[in-house]
Amino acid sequence: MHSPQKESVKYGTRSTLFSRTLKASCQASRRTREPDRKSEIYMWPSPKRSLTPLVQEEAYDSALWYSSSRADEDAIQNPGDFMLQERAWNSVCPLVIKLKKFYSFSLRLEEALQSLLESLTCPPHTPTQHLEKEQALAKQFAQILHFTLRFDELKMRIPAIQNDFSYYRRTISRNRINDMNLDIENEVNNEMANRMSLFYAEATPMLKTLSNATTNFVTENKTLPLENTTDCLSTMASVCKVMLETPEYSSRFSSDDTVLFCMRVMVGVIILYDHVHPIGAFNKSSKIDMKGCIKVLKEQPADNVEGLLNALRFTTKHLNQESTPRTIRSMLQ
Repeated sequence: MHSPQKESVKYGTRSTLFSRTLKASCQASRRTREPDRKSEIYMWPSPKRSLTPLVQEEAYDSALWYSSSRADEDAIQNPGDFMLQERAWNSVCPLVIKLKKFYSFSLRLEEALQSLLESLTCPPHTPTQHLEKEQALAKQFAQILHFTLRFDELKMRIPAIQNDFSYYRRTISRNRINDMNLDIENEVNNEMANRMSLFYAEATPMLKTLSNATTNFVTENKTLPLENTTDCLSTMASVCKVMLETPEYSSRFSSDDTVLFCMRVMVGVIILYDHVHPIGAFNKSSKIDMKGCIKVLKEQPADNVEGLLNALRFTTKHLNQESTPRTIRSMLQ
């Protein structure tokens, strides 16, 4: 176990960064658990405006976001039963509206993430200086990652999403052939349905969106040194790891939800780092202490971390490369 002092030397962080980030994350976790349903939902044109209320609203909804039924299965098995068809359609349509809501939200997350990265990596300040001076932006970045990992964990437990959406697409296609226009097509037309289908076909659609957004940010900002982005991500991973493994910091956590918050943020930045760094997060020369991060995860209850460990196993780019040490591979087996 590394001491906070050693981490400070290795990653260029400071104790003030740990303590300030701890305070911000604890506050963020409390607000995520008990969101104000009447809070204003902000738009995302600039990270200078608060993104937190909107993420809280969506995080609250994601916990209750999908309640599939067997109505579409019954309708498929009995295509001539009008009552079953109507029941299935009335059951699926509200779910499709919810799916559209989260798909649209992913597009806003993509824009917001790139805007935040721009603010947290731009010269002349170093990424560590940005994280120290702009705690509100760092917290918003963390909120996005927390929501993303939470949403994808829930999505992976609901295989019925694809079945319900396929039923919806077949029904509107059949009605189009019969020259029947349905009101819901004003909300989710065929073009939108195609885009949504590709989105939900991903095992972790929100994380895929953020990974692509981070990769595009690096590609489109060729004058910005890559190290600015990777150092920002590795520093955040280091902060989360130290907060989780150091009793001085973890003892201040108000609940297990704060631990989950830190773990999700840590795993999120690791995955983003692995997608944009040429040699990835698992290489020996990586600025992220992957052994330490995995060890911290495995010290938590299995039910709380299995989804996060699976995210490291299946959504990273470099884990299975020859340059990845065997010890790290074995830790994730």
